[in-house]
Amino acid sequence: MAPGSPPIFRAVATSTRPLYQLLRCINFAPRVHVQITEDGIRFAADHSRVMQGVAFLDKALFSAYSLDLPVTDDDEAADLPNFQLSLASFLEVLQIFGAVDVAAKAQKSEQDPYRSNLRNYRADAFSNQTLGISGTCTLLYSEEGEPFKITIEESGVKTTAGLTTYVPELPEDIPFNREELSFKIIMPSRSLLDSLAEISPTAPDKLTVVASKTSPFLSLAGTGDLGSSAVDFARGRDLLETFTIADRWSQTYKFDFIKNSTEAMRIANKISLRGDAQGVLSLQFMVEMEGGKRSFLDFRFVPFILYEEEDDDEDGSRNIDFDDE
Repeated sequence: MAPGSPPIFRAVATSTRPLYQLLRCINFAPRVHVQITEDGIRFAADHSRVMQGVAFLDKALFSAYSLDLPVTDDDEAADLPNFQLSLASFLEVLQIFGAVDVAAKAQKSEQDPYRSNLRNYRADAFSNQTLGISGTCTLLYSEEGEPFKITIEESGVKTTAGLTTYVPELPEDIPFNREELSFKIIMPSRSLLDSLAEISPTAPDKLTVVASKTSPFLSLAGTGDLGSSAVDFARGRDLLETFTIADRWSQTYKFDFIKNSTEAMRIANKISLRGDAQGVLSLQFMVEMEGGKRSFLDFRFVPFILYEEEDDDEDGSRNIDFDDE
């Protein structure tokens, strides 16, 4: 960056807790793809093209937010900043902010084994105590190829970390056809978290999701070497806020992939479950935060596929295989 030139991007937050909570929900890949836009920062994680998670940090989460794109030789603005970085390293730096409060929470967690349960949905993700920590966190990206810098300033102590940025390798989004929705359900995210907690003790490796026009309207069934278990949902207003379905829909997914979204279930208020005609499952989470702000998390999953095996058997049996393509 030339001396005196403004950085491409600069944002200031008075609390890192909302940023940390949202980004931790997609911490299932070594690196995440980052795209900085006028409206906020998009973080996308991908697992072998069979699971994707997106967290969008809206500019409203920051007290100051500026994007100053350089002008090209054609007098046009340059492309939006795109790069990859280590999300684990980013999360580690964010925890420096309010380290005393984080340490206290960690100690409490060790003393309370209930917090390690899959059902941990206690509403302390954006507590006033945490958000009240004085200080600032500044995010800075000076120019293409430069490190992504995070500066934490608290009680007169300033800490700066520069995260290495990598050439962007954004995979294509898992295709989801909104024009051919098979079903859509809006429900409290805690209800889905509870259902997975009921299924989890049998150590399932597969989760089958069934939506139908008749009772049970939504069913989740886990199967594994230790056995199987299932949870059915009634079509009650308190349980299923919105329920629309075109026809009976049933698909099976890798349980561990679905389990990777439980952190989002813990902090979210509502979840929208949608399935398309090709069997792709979309989970969209709405997270309400202090000041009436809202953030969204988006997950997509590719199902196990059924295929016809040509053999000498005459029973027409089908085998299940996982499509890693």
